[in-house]
Amino acid sequence: MDRPTAALRLDAIASGHPTGILDAAEQAERRGMDRLVVSETAYDPFLQLARAADRTSTVELATGVAVALARTPMTLAYQAWGLHAASGGRAVIGLGSQVKPHIEKRFGMPWDRPAARMHEYVHAVRAIWQSWQTGERLRFRGDFYTHTVMTPVFSPDPVPAGVPRILLAGVGPLMVRTAGEVADGFLSHPFTSVAYLTEQVLPRLAEARGRAEAEGAAWTDRPFEIAGSVLTATGRTEEELRANLAKVRERLAFYASTPAYRPVLAQHGWEDLQEELHRLSVRGRWEEMAALVDDRVFDAFAVAGTVEEVAGEIHRRYAGLATRISVSLPEDADPGLGLDVLAAIRDLG
Repeated sequence: MDRPTAALRLDAIASGHPTGILDAAEQAERRGMDRLVVSETAYDPFLQLARAADRTSTVELATGVAVALARTPMTLAYQAWGLHAASGGRAVIGLGSQVKPHIEKRFGMPWDRPAARMHEYVHAVRAIWQSWQTGERLRFRGDFYTHTVMTPVFSPDPVPAGVPRILLAGVGPLMVRTAGEVADGFLSHPFTSVAYLTEQVLPRLAEARGRAEAEGAAWTDRPFEIAGSVLTATGRTEEELRANLAKVRERLAFYASTPAYRPVLAQHGWEDLQEELHRLSVRGRWEEMAALVDDRVFDAFAVAGTVEEVAGEIHRRYAGLATRISVSLPEDADPGLGLDVLAAIRDLG
């Protein structure tokens, strides 16, 4: 897997809220963004992106991420195919596993061996799509999923653009390797430092991708994407910048308190910080948590400054490292700020 040499592709993030998705999509396309990305939080990203498809014509439409293990492969395959067909082949399917409590207690779905399950899940989705695209008989049997029934009345029409790309999110080594083995690209979590990406993630991706290429896996004909996402505090005024800076620091404290992200902090020798933040989070002492995120930690995981300053720093960190980039702003920040930063990155080449 070669390191990227082309200019960073630009991914605009939208909240997916029904009242804002159409405006977000139109702005992303008008300002020349390459992809509109909607995550799965309070609203179904496939539904909102399908609405966006009717108001756009060129920008790619991506889930970033959809919770794979909350759905069966067949359910996901239908949702993704519907978006792909509605958009004229512009869908990109970003998947993530979520964590055990959400899968079992929010979605009521099984959780076991998530990396192995995701590995099979992606293969199952591709087998379903292959059946729809070519008319081949569906014959998928695995350890977790079986899909062997597909009659013409339930088979969607082929999409001239071909099947969608699948990108897989991960943090730990097993899911990272899974992405390299079976996906068309990797989605880096916003709580990822450049050091962790270069020393832990990229080598595992390259090794796993190399095995898939050596085996002649069909999907390796397409270039592998590495999508970076950067926690960003910026503003058009000093007041706006200060407010967003505080919110990004709070978000960093939340991420750092999560046991699943301990390996990222361990990369920097900050395991004790994770333990202290986790203890405070269990007690609900959120204000105290943000105060523990000092400037060293902040600078490792986030950028702050004017639009031009953060654009320059993101470009410095990720050009030649990732193939595409997005900026992760506080939830209530002006979404136009993200587009401003991405446009400034584009100007840097």
